[in-house]
Amino acid sequence: MHDKTLTQLAASLKSGEFSSRELTAHYLQKIEKTDGKLNSFITVTGEQALDQAEAADKARAGGGDTGILTGIPLALKDIFCTRDVKTSCGSKMLDNFIAPYNATVVEKLSAAGTISLGKTNMDEFAMGSSNENSHFGPVKNPWDLKAVPGGSSGGSAAAVAAGLVPAAMGTDTGGSIRQPAAFCGITGLKPTYGRVSRYGMIAYASSLDQAGPMARSAEDCAHLMNVIAGHDVRDSTSVARGVPDYTETLNAPLSGLKIGLPKEYFGDGLAPEVEKAVRDAVKVYESLGATVREVSLPHTHYAIPAYYVIAPAEASSNLSRFDGVRFGHRCKEPIDLMDLYKRSRAEGFGEEVKRRILIGTHTLSEGFFDAYYTKAQKVRRLIRQDFLDAFEEVDVLMGPAAPTPAFDLGAKKDPVSMYLQDIYTIAVNLAGIPGISVPAGFAGGRPIGLQILGTHFAEAQLLNVAHQYQQATDWHLQLPAIAEENA
Repeated sequence: MHDKTLTQLAASLKSGEFSSRELTAHYLQKIEKTDGKLNSFITVTGEQALDQAEAADKARAGGGDTGILTGIPLALKDIFCTRDVKTSCGSKMLDNFIAPYNATVVEKLSAAGTISLGKTNMDEFAMGSSNENSHFGPVKNPWDLKAVPGGSSGGSAAAVAAGLVPAAMGTDTGGSIRQPAAFCGITGLKPTYGRVSRYGMIAYASSLDQAGPMARSAEDCAHLMNVIAGHDVRDSTSVARGVPDYTETLNAPLSGLKIGLPKEYFGDGLAPEVEKAVRDAVKVYESLGATVREVSLPHTHYAIPAYYVIAPAEASSNLSRFDGVRFGHRCKEPIDLMDLYKRSRAEGFGEEVKRRILIGTHTLSEGFFDAYYTKAQKVRRLIRQDFLDAFEEVDVLMGPAAPTPAFDLGAKKDPVSMYLQDIYTIAVNLAGIPGISVPAGFAGGRPIGLQILGTHFAEAQLLNVAHQYQQATDWHLQLPAIAEENA
């Protein structure tokens, strides 16, 4: 069962090949036997999952109007609030937080009949590119246990890649769906900002965060997008715009598709094996009838400095609510209110979170706001315009999702070298456009991801372009050896 895509599992459930309870029990057994090596889950909700599976089976047996996702198990990044289940954000600060309500994404998936197997590990408060910043320990890459899975949605990516779950939800603030998808050899979609509700998704940087699906194939992601996309009156950043059927155009031919290759994405710092895999993927598209040309995104080199002003500034504001008073970690025996604040936050937050809070507080302070934050927002507008100009010439952009394959655990001690891992993904969040990473090869046994970008609300086109590539290749069907253990 674990070697099937979500779409294939849905067909098997519909045909009666196995029940949702059998499928759920299979995945729970895989998690129990395998996840000790990966650490991809923080919380496993086995009893709840089996109850949900039995309800899904009854719904199917009743002959009612059940959707394609009814009875499908999945996992949720531990940043989505889940009623009566711990929502930790990978932090000691929220290790004791039991959410009193469900995030909109969780509500929608539950209404569609999906089964939640639990909450996946992540970089603390989504701050990281390797999943080494979690209070609950690092996640390991299923393809090579010495390697990182990417971050911050590394737990979701690792769980899908290892066959512990057919799909998972992640969030992407600067590449945190696409980069771990690339490192773990799965498909990950970051939708347009505002396409998926952020209600109940604990905020890191409110103008950048976006939820999205992570699965084996683009077709799987399309089915998930059909459920999670749409306007939400509880989220002021949610866009009131109709939702297409993302599966409807998956098989549209690519003849005449215009692909742009940003020259800034193929310069210094890009590993030769990654460049070769990307260019080989582009050749596949040419064989499918697409045309290719070079384009320019001239402000790309400003993306990382702009992001690391804007995101920490928003984080310092969002995380100010964690003060040891209302919920979350509280220090023992504070001597006064100031001691309570200081020690609770010092004990509850990890080093990377503290670093970004300090940076953000500094950039928002009097005398520095205009010099840093305002200027970064102006740069952001230039970056967005670069993409809009490029999409006047081409339909989609293609390039690497990350400059290298997954690196070794502990290899990047310097924060700046870690931040540079997001060089090809961060600008996408600053511009608010959608992007998808699909498996496109291997280097030294570690996966490589092809990133495909589109203009605002072009998710259907990205899924079509990704799906057609996956019909012509089989990179997305490859499984690591650990997935076959305890099968």
